[in-house]
Amino acid sequence: MSIVKETVWGESRDIVQIAIERIRTFEPPEGYYVAFSGGKDSIVILDLVRRAGVKHDAHMNMTSIDPPELVRFVKQNYPDVIRHKPVTTMWKLIEKKMMPPTRLVRYCCEVLKEGGGEDRLLITGVRWDESNKRRTRKMVESCIKSRTKRFLHPIIDWTDEDVWEYIKVNDLLYCPLYDQGFKRIGCIGCPMSGKGRLIEFERWPRIKKMYIKAFDAAVKKRREVGFKYEGHHLTWSDGDAMFDWWMEENRKATDDDQCVLFE
Repeated sequence: MSIVKETVWGESRDIVQIAIERIRTFEPPEGYYVAFSGGKDSIVILDLVRRAGVKHDAHMNMTSIDPPELVRFVKQNYPDVIRHKPVTTMWKLIEKKMMPPTRLVRYCCEVLKEGGGEDRLLITGVRWDESNKRRTRKMVESCIKSRTKRFLHPIIDWTDEDVWEYIKVNDLLYCPLYDQGFKRIGCIGCPMSGKGRLIEFERWPRIKKMYIKAFDAAVKKRREVGFKYEGHHLTWSDGDAMFDWWMEENRKATDDDQCVLFE
């Protein structure tokens, strides 16, 4: 199938064929490491890789806070995707770091999501349309955290509409959470979801309780090591207080920087 788009100069371009050619052009001898999450962008990427006929292996890093519906969807529909168990859990990470993950301090991504793919060319569904930060990404780039990883983002210039059109036209199965009001289906409670976390915790209250339990452990550890800010409101009294601060949309972003991380 094709999706023909018109450029600002009035030229027509088949974005599907362009993406497939990008995939074929950069194919490494050992094949691609497909970074798969089960979300809409990754199912499109995996389908394009298959259509391109290139060598590849697909991997999904489990995080311990994945939506159960997403996990079931991947198990049932993508049995060939290699699922990697997390090296630790979000709950143990929170206790170790003695603070919640925040928009500025996203220690969880580095530990739970960004592992694997060393000495490989990773192919992903990263797109400029997703966020202002991702508009600075390049189609082919090196990993800033690992000298051995490289990335190819073949649909980097696709819009959300392009992704959904490809899914619908090709009748690709996708996680049912999208049809239930969820615009993103990543980690439950991800601070990048903003107010979307309210909906997530309403749907998965057990996960909310586990966050608060982990926050309690973090507060206890902070006390044990004598870590505090005199006169600063970040001296949380318990897990509930830490959770309420974490969910506060209008807090100052600089507060995140004042939560010192402990290795």
